[in-house]
Amino acid sequence: MATKKISRRKLLKDTALASIAGALYLNFPFKSFGQSNINKTKVILIRNKDVIDDNNIVNQDIIQEMLDQAVVKLTKSESVSDAWSKIINPDDIVGIKSNVWKYLSTPVELENAIKKRIIEVGVKQKNVTIEDRGVLYNNVFKNSTALINVRPLRTHNWSGVGSLLKNYIMFSPNPSSYHNDTCADLAKVWELPEVKGKTRLNILVMLTPLFHGVGPHHYNKNYTWQYKGLLVGFDPVAVDSVGVRILQAKRKKYFKEDRPINPPVKHVFLADTRHGLGTSDPEKIELIKLGWDEDLLI
Repeated sequence: MATKKISRRKLLKDTALASIAGALYLNFPFKSFGQSNINKTKVILIRNKDVIDDNNIVNQDIIQEMLDQAVVKLTKSESVSDAWSKIINPDDIVGIKSNVWKYLSTPVELENAIKKRIIEVGVKQKNVTIEDRGVLYNNVFKNSTALINVRPLRTHNWSGVGSLLKNYIMFSPNPSSYHNDTCADLAKVWELPEVKGKTRLNILVMLTPLFHGVGPHHYNKNYTWQYKGLLVGFDPVAVDSVGVRILQAKRKKYFKEDRPINPPVKHVFLADTRHGLGTSDPEKIELIKLGWDEDLLI
């Protein structure tokens, strides 16, 4: 009996420490276990002050240009066609996992930009589609060989943020089963057979992120701002890590004090340290900044 009590106490302690560590780890750019002589995970931050207008209407040509520049830089390519051919093959079956949350959905202009480049690689029209909540019932997603993960960044009542890691929760027939402990183990979703090993590119939309809110499905336009950016990378954990730090910096600037995201965004930290899905440590991430640099926040 004593052994069970000790084990439970240790479990609770470890969980609490993970929560605290996750919050600190993402909110402050200090060194933890990172080493300067290792290969870093590359994340591209690209911004353009004209990508959206005063009414948040997206410019199709500019969002296409931003995406292309980011992918060329990420893949170290000489041209846009060369870059996309390194990501997608002509015989791939491609699902673009989007997000349709009515207050802050993936811009259709960005969806169009992604699909355009996939078709140009040589993928047949019938073998590429865009979906969110119906991925388990979509034949292209059922047979997919490649996934593109794209969604906007926002604060979230259950997981701290809704970002790339959480975007795949709809591949589970029971999404709520991942809500325990403030969604600490969201990385497990990426082990599902519909997902595992298929993701070719991750795009976190930072055009008008939502940086604060209280309660389920919260949205207040006053807590969004025109950041006018995209975060692009192969590693969803690294991209999310950068996005969270930008969000936290915006909160500090807006509230004029350190106000950590609540609940803590520990699932991003644990996707790295517990599940080995990717890199969350800022010291292990090479952030490459392109374009407009006003109020970068990072």
